[in-house]
Amino acid sequence: MFDLKWIRENADAFDAGLARRSQEYLGTAEKLVGLDDKRRALVTELQALQERRNAASKEVGKAKASGEEDRAQALIAEVAAIKERMPSADAELKAVEGDLDATMSWIPNLPLDDVPVGADEDANVEVRRVGEPRRMNFEPRQHFEIGEGLGLMDFETAAKLSGARFVVLRGQVARLERALASFMIDLHTDQHGYTEVAPPLLVRDEVMFGTGQLPKFREDQFFAGAIDDVRAEEASGYWLIPTAEVPLTNLVREEIVDEAALPMRVTAWTPCFRAEAGAAGRDTRGMIRQHQFAKVELVSITTPEQSLQEHERMTACAEEVLKRLDLPYRVMTLSTGDMGFGARKTYDIEVWLPGQGQYREISSCSVCGDFQARRMNARYRPTDGKGLRHVHTLNGSGVAAGRALIAVLENYQQEDGSVIVPEVLRSYMGGLEVIGG
Repeated sequence: MFDLKWIRENADAFDAGLARRSQEYLGTAEKLVGLDDKRRALVTELQALQERRNAASKEVGKAKASGEEDRAQALIAEVAAIKERMPSADAELKAVEGDLDATMSWIPNLPLDDVPVGADEDANVEVRRVGEPRRMNFEPRQHFEIGEGLGLMDFETAAKLSGARFVVLRGQVARLERALASFMIDLHTDQHGYTEVAPPLLVRDEVMFGTGQLPKFREDQFFAGAIDDVRAEEASGYWLIPTAEVPLTNLVREEIVDEAALPMRVTAWTPCFRAEAGAAGRDTRGMIRQHQFAKVELVSITTPEQSLQEHERMTACAEEVLKRLDLPYRVMTLSTGDMGFGARKTYDIEVWLPGQGQYREISSCSVCGDFQARRMNARYRPTDGKGLRHVHTLNGSGVAAGRALIAVLENYQQEDGSVIVPEVLRSYMGGLEVIGG
């Protein structure tokens, strides 16, 4: 969401920023200002009508008291006309406010000036590479071939239970995913200064709106059901979280925090649920794109002055996970056409998967400015005590546990189908050094 006053004063800059995302947003400032002009005019009209109704009602009594019956009747007719107009004007105002809010809610965040312009991932820019892919003297398998070969990754049974894009993990592979998540949480809390949170997995409509999943990306979400005993079209409801970013960021929803409490850093390991409505035909085999997956999320709440530095810090925290696991990766700056709806700038961390012979995303770290904060009405009180300001929000995967599992299986596979357990995970695996050895 945006400040309409700022849009009025910076209409060209606003449109230029949106045009860097897509030409479809050209003229958005004019549309918003036009709706706001209608809103203001109706507010002014309603105020004037109310004032005139009150004044005319008083004049009726005076006119009757002084014997001016004709004037009294004219005033009564005027009051009646005002009363007739006010409901329609109020309805018009609500309709215009609804149009304005709906239009605002579908507009993405403005990209920072240093974000590369492009329509899709082809315009992403590589920032750095860390580590070299391992040389294997055999044809590397993909993760699902490894997992199925071990008898510990079962897509067939998952399909019977839940359909496509689900998996049943068993035994040491199930424990390996849990070990990865526990290792990440320990790293982020013990060494990176994040506070662990166990958030709800079901959230309300307004919470999904706050971080930008609703209304634009409704089809990508899993609706869990209505919670109010009213007509279905009016019911609010529960949504399964697509990422822990949603509840973690909304911890400061409708709150005013002290500047001294910032930056606020929180992390959570949760299941995540995504409908993947636009993923037909993509990554249909394996665990790359699932309806349910595990992820460790990082969220920071900062002042505007801290947010860009915090973005670099958060990305480094996510990178440290891959460094400790000794997994080769690269960092990409996403283009304006590839980054998320609420982001001002995003770094994707892509891990090397030898079975696929390519880098694949394992973390996205985004700085959102005050975009989500305005949707959540999340503010802070500066130490100088001068007014209130919106916080800045950041989120990132620290990292996706399911994709980390894929990366470990593929990078640590051996020719006989067994998998070496990375040294940093062995204490979480009861000392186990090899899976399937």
